[in-house]
Amino acid sequence: MAEYKTTSHIRSILKGISWRFIATTDTMLVVLLITCLTGNCSIENAVKIGVSEFIIKLAIYYFHERIWLRILDRQATTTKEILIKSISWRLVATTTTFIISGIVLQSFNEIALYIALVELVTKIVLYYFHEKLWLLLPLGKVRIFFKNILK
Repeated sequence: MAEYKTTSHIRSILKGISWRFIATTDTMLVVLLITCLTGNCSIENAVKIGVSEFIIKLAIYYFHERIWLRILDRQATTTKEILIKSISWRLVATTTTFIISGIVLQSFNEIALYIALVELVTKIVLYYFHEKLWLLLPLGKVRIFFKNILK
């Protein structure tokens, strides 16, 4: 069996999809919480923002992942690397959340800002642990799995 030293595009895509399921669930819960606390409870807006984010951020996540692989020339593995990568992702993702929330809610007001700020806190923790969990799956396992399926 070959020893893999780089992350495949398939792994980056699957990692992005797994993250989007976690992140979208969190986003929809945050939107629902914030809109309910402000007296404008809206499951419809929570779903609109969540679905929009899933699609848009999946692409952004993939490119963020590939950029970090290029910067480090490998996966982020140390706590410091994962933390810095998590922070960089949050800056991009929180800004995107604010923009999407403002568009869906038709106002870039405090509600869109609250959604982005609450998400900033919840997602930095979730993203960090998502990164750690993916480190448990050794490089090459995804490639080997798909090669065996295609045989």
